[in-house]
This record gives sequence, C-alpha cells and structure tokens, in this order.
Amino acid sequence: MASLYHPVKIGSLQLEGNLFLAPVAGYSDRAFRSLCIEFGASFTYTEMVSSEALTRGSGKTEKLLQRAHNEKKYAVQIFGSDPERMADAASMVADEATPECIDINAGCPVPKIWKNGAGSALTRDPDRLALIVRAVTDRMKNKAAAEERDTMPVTVKIRSGWDDSALSWKEAAEAAVSAGAAAITLHPRTRAQGYEGKADWKILAELSALIHSSHPGIPVFGSGDLFTPESAKEMLEQTGCDGVMFARGAMGNPFIFRQAIEYLSEGTWEAVPAQDRIEAGWRELRQLSEDSGETAACREMRKRFCAYSKGLEGGASLRLEIVKASSIEDYRNLFASHGFVLS
Repeated sequence: MASLYHPVKIGSLQLEGNLFLAPVAGYSDRAFRSLCIEFGASFTYTEMVSSEALTRGSGKTEKLLQRAHNEKKYAVQIFGSDPERMADAASMVADEATPECIDINAGCPVPKIWKNGAGSALTRDPDRLALIVRAVTDRMKNKAAAEERDTMPVTVKIRSGWDDSALSWKEAAEAAVSAGAAAITLHPRTRAQGYEGKADWKILAELSALIHSSHPGIPVFGSGDLFTPESAKEMLEQTGCDGVMFARGAMGNPFIFRQAIEYLSEGTWEAVPAQDRIEAGWRELRQLSEDSGETAACREMRKRFCAYSKGLEGGASLRLEIVKASSIEDYRNLFASHGFVLS
C-alpha cells in the first residue's frame, strides 16, 4: 500500500509526493493553497489565469499569481485560445511569478470560457490544443536556453470530451503530449456534464495505459470524485494513474492531504477535531484579509467557513450566523459563542 504514495517527476521537476491541489476557480488562492501545503499537499495549482487579461496588463491577475509563503513549488494555470498569446502569457508568468510549472487549461466547462475557444473547447479541438502546447513549450525552451537553466515543464488538464457522443480525450491527450506536454491530467467528465453525474474512472484507466505505453516517462494524473482518503486510494489502484488532484474534496478540508498520506501509507487516518477545523479556516481568513482586504475576505469566507463546519455538531446553526458575518470581529464573536477560542 505504501507504494501508492510516491515521488513524481514532471519533466525536470521532482516532487516528493503525488497528492495535488487542483486549480479551482475562485478557491485556490494563496491563502487556501498555503493551508493545503501545511497539511501535506505535494504540489498546488493556482486558479486559472486568463492569457488575455495577463497580456493586456489587468491588475487583477497579479494577485492570482502570488506564491504562498510556504509554497516551495507550485504551478500557474493559464487559459486561452490563441497560441501566440498563450506563449506570451506563459513567458510573463515565468518572469513575474517564477513558478515551477505552467499548466494549460483545456477542460473548464464554463460557457464564458469555452465560447471563446478556451477551456473544454480545446479538448474537442486537438489541433488547436497542439498548436498552443507547442507554442508554450517552445517559448519555455527558448527562455531556458537563454537563461542557462532547466526548461520549465508545461502540463495540460483535459476533460473526457464535449459530451457523451463526442469523447475526444484520446486525441486531445496524444496531441498535447506529442506537442511537448510533460504531464496530462484528466477529469473524466464531459463538458456537458459540468460537475454533475459521476466521473468515469474507466476512461482515466484507459488514458493511463495509453500514455504509459506510448510515452513512457510522461505521468498521468486524475481528478474527479475525490472526497475521501479512500477515494484517492481507489483511483490510484483502479486507474494506474501516477497521482491525484483534489478539487471540491479539499474545500473546507485541506486536511484531506494529510489523511490521504496516512491512509496510503498506513491504512488508517484520523478525523480532525472541530477546534482544529475552525482554526484552519481562521488562519485562511487572516491571510485572505491581508491579500484582498477585510471586507472582501470576510464575504468570501462565508462559503468557506460553511464548508469547514460541515459535519460538526451544531454546524447548521453555526452556518446561519456565518452567512451574516461581515468583519473579522464578527467571525471571532460568533465562533466564541459556539465555544471556539481563536487568537
């Protein structure tokens, strides 16, 4: 069982483990990523960053690129449909944020993304995906040669296809890897499914077998329906993938990384006491306040504290108060009234 948790290599990038935080729009900011690292995440990804916004100088994108204080290695995910603009964006990210990896989003199912030819639109357009991956990887190789350093690896995240009648994961993966991608992540749902229904892990198993056979040394990572340490073990065993990415399963539960390591290594894992759960959310609130300002952070943390409180005794009544909190002091007082002591 211990072998299921193991180091992973992505191009020149060596990672100590294979349990990752997926890029989650509106959630995987550096405040949350720092907690995931604290609780054992092997690698973390930023929220997806628009290549258009980045290259046009939008100030909002800078915050998305910030590295957490304890984030020794992380990836920035970018999205777009124009190969040259994506390459320019990747170059800017490499210069300004100096991450260890660039990830290309080819799976987002949100209409405003795919209607512009980005996200999941690229899974059904392997030719364009290949052009984008080639443009970005070539740019990274040229930068590395000029700066006399290792090439920053470029990875790609895809979906299984557009809908059940158009499953294009195989073509998309082959196109991406042939164009230079150093790893492939698959969320085995279609664009039409969004986040509904069930992820088809059989497709992930087929992809793992295909890539491991045709492109030895290229790792395959899986995402989708990972909500417990047990599900991480099941995905690794059933699909033969090299690592897993927690997304919704980590929301309000950054502890899942430590628990999954325990389970993969020892066969058991421990629940997190209520006090520890709320304390983690409190640290997230404080960091988010520094980054975004108290008002915005307190508003954002309503949904996040609701996630932290799931399963806690008295959680329902606590959530009724959480959704009304507007300041750090509001949160301190409401948690104190429920017996939580916060510094």
